[in-house]
Amino acid sequence: MELGVFLSHETACEVAEEAERLGYGMALVPEGFRSDAPSVLGAVAARTRRIGLASGVMQVPARTPVMSALTAATLDSLSGGRFRLGLGVSNPDVSLGWYGVPFTAPLTRLREYVEVVRMALRGEPVRYSGRHLQLPPAGSDEAAHLVAAPVRADIPVYLAGVGARSLELAGEIADGWIGVFSPPERIAEALEHVRKVRGDLDGFEVVPSVPIAIADDPREAADRLRGYYANFVGLGSKERGIYFALAVAMGFKDAAEEIHARCAAGDRAGAARAVPFEFMDRTGLIGPVDRIASRIAEYAEAGVTTLGLTVLDRTLDGQLAVVRGAAEGLRLAEVR
Repeated sequence: MELGVFLSHETACEVAEEAERLGYGMALVPEGFRSDAPSVLGAVAARTRRIGLASGVMQVPARTPVMSALTAATLDSLSGGRFRLGLGVSNPDVSLGWYGVPFTAPLTRLREYVEVVRMALRGEPVRYSGRHLQLPPAGSDEAAHLVAAPVRADIPVYLAGVGARSLELAGEIADGWIGVFSPPERIAEALEHVRKVRGDLDGFEVVPSVPIAIADDPREAADRLRGYYANFVGLGSKERGIYFALAVAMGFKDAAEEIHARCAAGDRAGAARAVPFEFMDRTGLIGPVDRIASRIAEYAEAGVTTLGLTVLDRTLDGQLAVVRGAAEGLRLAEVR
């Protein structure tokens, strides 16, 4: 198992350079509230030489599949063949509210989206007739055709997902899975859904996003993660919220209800205080390095190939310290 790190746009280049020096396998860039992924990845590609790069994840409703293919081809070329295309359907409220795209049949849409992306990356004229995607559409004969060939026509595609059906889709059509709020035992269960359609996991990347905070006192460390957890659990409506449902499924229904209610009322600080330590401890890396090392070993045993660290310290020095501490944790885990 290797380490990966999810980058923040303000400190992305410096953190990626240090992660590369320490032997991390991957640097990933999320997108959403603060930045898009491709802009940051382009900057990081110019400042690094070896570390793998991935979108973690580009939001499917935000761009057409041909544009995603063109972006992937460009980033792969700029990075010398180091790019992996991470895609996700986003959240129902974000999909509709931000991008004007209904969240109907998200997995069918995602399947068609990936098929078009792969067609475009192969350099074929994009002529596709699906349930949701029609390219070219009626009234046009102009098929998209990427004439600037990418470094690789088979750029790896990773899919983000939570539920059983999304995991099965990742196993069927993708090269990897990006998870969230995933304790080691849940990852082991999730990979059974992947095996159901794939048979084995050879060549399949398992990349959970795991929040991390290092401090001698685990509860002090957890306090640094509260806002992150509250933001996701409180996102959108309870009825459609993917992360709200995940917290409920993990046994934290009462806390999820309070977090969501406080977020809806604009009480972000109260929502953060309502996040249970146990929820964060199960799904994150919290505490001193030796405690984190034990959890790293559990993730490796569960089948993780790249442990994606979500580093939430506010300063560059703090982020670099976490990246270094996690590298030491991996070393200790391997010694054990």
